[in-house]
Amino acid sequence: MLDESLARIRAHRNNIHRYRRLLKLNPSDVERQFIERRLTEEQAALESLWAETFPLAFSLRNGADMSAS
Repeated sequence: MLDESLARIRAHRNNIHRYRRLLKLNPSDVERQFIERRLTEEQAALESLWAETFPLAFSLRNGADMSAS
């Protein structure tokens, strides 16, 4: 189970890096919209999976971020 979750986390991170690289290539407006939408979806999926896989570490990390603002 943990191995599968880690593989999924790695896949989402790879996709996020790929979409960020694509945004640097000056895509057309339509392409940029698609890439930005997919990037947002991948980031949300990664955060959700991260919270499921490491619930305590995720809540502590978010708590630290909130206290700093």
